Amino acid sequence: MMAPPLKSRPPCGTPQMVDLLTRKESPLMLLSSLHRRNIKQASILKTKQREKSLRERMNLKKPKAPKPNKPLGEKPAKREPVSREISAGGIVFRRSGNNVAFAVMKDSYGKWTFPKGHVENGEDIEEAAARETLEELGLDEIRLLDYLGKIDIWFRDKFHKKGQLIHKDIHYYLFEAKENSELHPDPDEHVYEAKWVPLSKVERVSSYPDMVPIVKAALNLVKAFKK
Repeated sequence: MMAPPLKSRPPCGTPQMVDLLTRKESPLMLLSSLHRRNIKQASILKTKQREKSLRERMNLKKPKAPKPNKPLGEKPAKREPVSREISAGGIVFRRSGNNVAFAVMKDSYGKWTFPKGHVENGEDIEEAAARETLEELGLDEIRLLDYLGKIDIWFRDKFHKKGQLIHKDIHYYLFEAKENSELHPDPDEHVYEAKWVPLSKVERVSSYPDMVPIVKAALNLVKAFKK
């Protein structure tokens, strides 16, 4: 009887040979494992080739992997530059006998409101409020009575920085004018119309909702002065 043929051994130095020398399993078991691995790889290759051939016959394109979602905030939108300003203004009233009236003016937007303007360098807020009130209403004299509060507004400049977005803090003060004082609005201050409004109507005449708490504070103080 002829002896069974000897199976070839991997050359020295190859990874397979190193495995044979270092692992505890028998060489026969290791060679069998390598053989199974080769068969598996060949099977995977044939499967891929069949899939490719089938797609070509059916004129199908290879499906694309879905793109990962773009993380939020990867490229934040640029913020519009904002100019921050501080202004001061006044609510003025006058007495005529037992009657009280408040001065209102029409601004550059055509709305009824109260005088206000920028605080100049080196100027106190109270001084700025008095100056702007005198200039815009054309009054000769007013007397400071009390601080009414602050509002902040957002708008776009129409004159000095056209189109610029402005965030402005406006501090308001209560002033009293002399009895029977007349109003002389100044067109150079962009004020073309001004009038005295009875105490009972001033809340309805004021055009801006954010002025409501300021007007109410002024009315409460004036009513307290009358008592």
